[in-house]
Amino acid sequence: MTDTTAEHSTDVFDGVVELISGLVGDDLDILGVEVRPDTAFHEDLGLESIDLVTLGGLLADRYGPRVNLAEHLAEFDLDDVIGLTVGQIADYVAGALREGD
Repeated sequence: MTDTTAEHSTDVFDGVVELISGLVGDDLDILGVEVRPDTAFHEDLGLESIDLVTLGGLLADRYGPRVNLAEHLAEFDLDDVIGLTVGQIADYVAGALREGD
């Protein structure tokens, strides 16, 4: 991974965390969770599938139509969706953006 790619991935991760923080709001402080790449949406943040739908819309608004979370998650089985982490979403977004460059 080049430094440019690493910076891009860090920027994407930070952007995803910002969107999640907006979704979770004050609950993030109440939960006392530091959002890291291995933070699980369901187990650690208490997010449900409808929250992933909302996040998908927010990601598309921020990064454009190349980032289609619903299409990406359609390839996952239920256990994989339940175990989804912030890092997995950030990696998907970074990859989708690289493909469009």
